[in-house]
Amino acid sequence: MVDAKTAAALKRPPPQPRKGLTSTGARKAASKSDRSRAREFALQGLYQSLVGGNAVDDIDQFTRDLAGFSKADAVHFDALLQGCVAQAPQLDALIVPLLDRPLSEISPIEHAIMWIGAYEFSHCPDVPWRVVLNECIELAKEFGGTDGHKYVNAVLNGMAPGLRAMEIEADRHHAKKSRPER
Repeated sequence: MVDAKTAAALKRPPPQPRKGLTSTGARKAASKSDRSRAREFALQGLYQSLVGGNAVDDIDQFTRDLAGFSKADAVHFDALLQGCVAQAPQLDALIVPLLDRPLSEISPIEHAIMWIGAYEFSHCPDVPWRVVLNECIELAKEFGGTDGHKYVNAVLNGMAPGLRAMEIEADRHHAKKSRPER
């Protein structure tokens, strides 16, 4: 015999996932922009560089042959892959002061995501700092460890004021103006 509460639960349709998100909260492929896809492919390439020590030209050629690459922003992919590998020491110099452990103990996925964030903060002024931060958090949710996105968020949030000071100050000023007075 089924009680009334169980019967009511059985009649309800199952909860529907939010549109555009997977069960882990990451965006579904269909809702991703060309640049988001470029970041994903760059992340895969940077992982190959960090873990396998593969040459950037070999990584580039391999990645362009992957399914779905045609939907990515190839120019942004090139900038991220080539730029992060070429400027690895400078990017690490931005990251290391914000870490609570040695860089060697950071997951290569989170390391590569932080490279992407540091590179975009430094070299892609057309991408708003909040977009850079959000995109890197999404990458960490989708590809990183269980709470890797929290660590990436903390590091990049700490880095942003030093690299995007004027933009962040403008955001703060705008936020103060739009708040109602009490």
